Amino acid sequence: MSDLRIVVMGVSGCGKSTVAAALASAIDARFCDADDLHPAENIAKMARGEALTDADRGPWLQSCGAALRAEPKVVLACSALRRAYRDHLRAVVPDLRFVHLAAPQAVLAARLVQRQGHFMPQSLLASQYAVLEVPTADEALELDAMAPLDQLVDAVLRHL
Repeated sequence: MSDLRIVVMGVSGCGKSTVAAALASAIDARFCDADDLHPAENIAKMARGEALTDADRGPWLQSCGAALRAEPKVVLACSALRRAYRDHLRAVVPDLRFVHLAAPQAVLAARLVQRQGHFMPQSLLASQYAVLEVPTADEALELDAMAPLDQLVDAVLRHL
């Protein structure tokens, strides 16, 4: 696997960063967290409990695309909730692959209550589910976010 770019996507609390980092390690790729690419205004807005708009996400998506394009092998943890966001990233990297981590909202809400030191409050989870356009089977590999980490990584590796 020489050039390989993957986005591990889903709503807040689904384990995107954990799975993406483990997957990047398994395939000897760079790991990138889209949370680190948000402009300061976006982080402040979310920290206040305000959902981002498409206009807010524009510069962030540009940064995500640039991060994907900059490396031949990269795994990006990114919510990529709407089809338009995924289409934008695919326009930048046509052979981009997506892995969608899915879980029930109530389970992830309980996870987020336990999470410390993250700018995304549990109160915004419902807005993420409201925006989420679940990818089709031909668009992304969907996995149960509640599965053990090693099983999730193995499933992606088998799929590749």
